[in-house]
Amino acid sequence: MVSEVDEFLGDVVPRQMAAERALLQGEVEPWMAAWSSRDPVTLFGAAVRVRCGWDEVTRVFRWLASRFSDVSDYRLDVVAAGVSGDLAYTVGFEHKTVCADGEQATYTLRVTHVYRREDGKWKIVHRHGDHPPADAAPVLESQPSSTR
Repeated sequence: MVSEVDEFLGDVVPRQMAAERALLQGEVEPWMAAWSSRDPVTLFGAAVRVRCGWDEVTRVFRWLASRFSDVSDYRLDVVAAGVSGDLAYTVGFEHKTVCADGEQATYTLRVTHVYRREDGKWKIVHRHGDHPPADAAPVLESQPSSTR
């Protein structure tokens, strides 16, 4: 029997990874479709300060898409996830190699996403991403979910 969390991850992670890859290729629409357009939505980004509301976060998404191209690697390692009713979350690490502002960049972000079920579909309502501190403990070898 598939657990509620496994069902959630099986639905959300592949769609979110495809949308993130599209964003890293400069295509914003799939990423925006992964998000709820119903407020409240919030973004605490690695490259931007706090943004609240659909209008503000979509401006950031368009700006981000304009900065990226030529993704050669993207991997999401989910460390933890949970579902409770119509709310869910994931916590993990994004590993990326991409052309950003015309220069090749390889980096890792710690990311937390919060999702809300709307009309039967999971939509992102919050993202917090930042660079792990240099002195952070290494990621455990046994991750609950690792996807490419």
